[in-house]
Amino acid sequence: MRAALAAAAALCVALAGAAPPKTPAELLAQSPASDWRLLDPESTLYMELASGRVVIELAPHFAPQHAQNIRTLARAGYFDGLAIVRVQDNYVTQWGDPDEKSPRAFGKAKKTLAPEFTREAKGLEFVVLPDPDTYAPQTGFSAGFAAARDPKAGRAWLVHCYGVVGAGRDNSVDSGNGAELYAIIGNAPRLLDRNITVVGRVVQGMELLSPLRRGTGAMGFYEKAEERTPIREVKLASELPADKRMPLEALRTESRTFRALVEMRRFRQDDWYKVPAGHVDVCNVPLPVRLKKP
Repeated sequence: MRAALAAAAALCVALAGAAPPKTPAELLAQSPASDWRLLDPESTLYMELASGRVVIELAPHFAPQHAQNIRTLARAGYFDGLAIVRVQDNYVTQWGDPDEKSPRAFGKAKKTLAPEFTREAKGLEFVVLPDPDTYAPQTGFSAGFAAARDPKAGRAWLVHCYGVVGAGRDNSVDSGNGAELYAIIGNAPRLLDRNITVVGRVVQGMELLSPLRRGTGAMGFYEKAEERTPIREVKLASELPADKRMPLEALRTESRTFRALVEMRRFRQDDWYKVPAGHVDVCNVPLPVRLKKP
């Protein structure tokens, strides 16, 4: 990792003619454009609230069936006019159909899906963190997401970090179909890993979900309809004309810049830090997203 940091810093200096970066912000500012990727419009959701837009990147490489079901629901306008129904402090903001007596029709979407809690690890690009983890044999990053894997079992999965989006379910493991979604708004509840399908992450707009009024009902559900936050609409970016899409790009987690960023988080070098930790939790590594430079 230290070698990766040195190499990334040297590359930034060569390309930008600048001093070696000391902070993550400086590192990202000097990163080459090739270390960034545009979000796939087919895997990018825009959820419109009165307060603004929440942007979600789906994770079809880990949950392909759920991602496809969510696309089908979004294209059919299923989420339009639904609501945020639950906000539990230090846990989740959850949205879906609040009408249990007369639920909205699913159309062509599937009501039940086989769980996609884990996937085969073989062939999966995976940047391993060198530090130990409480919940998994290994943690790291894959295709822009925080992940974990068990080399002996040959399985990998996405982990519940802040901003992660999952498919709510009942006790039956096939009940999480993507019609009811939640975003983590507190400390990483890693005990949920491998117990629920992670379908993506919020890449923009967490400031709209985290400060919402907490529900007073059991598990943070709202008890009155007027407490809920209406959802104006949810659309795939691919449904909009190209010039109406947000040109968001994410730092490639397999890039040299990202590897250097991880090392910077493990051994902070900027002037404020006096005692670098020497390690980092997978959920404490930022996954940068920015508007593409003109």
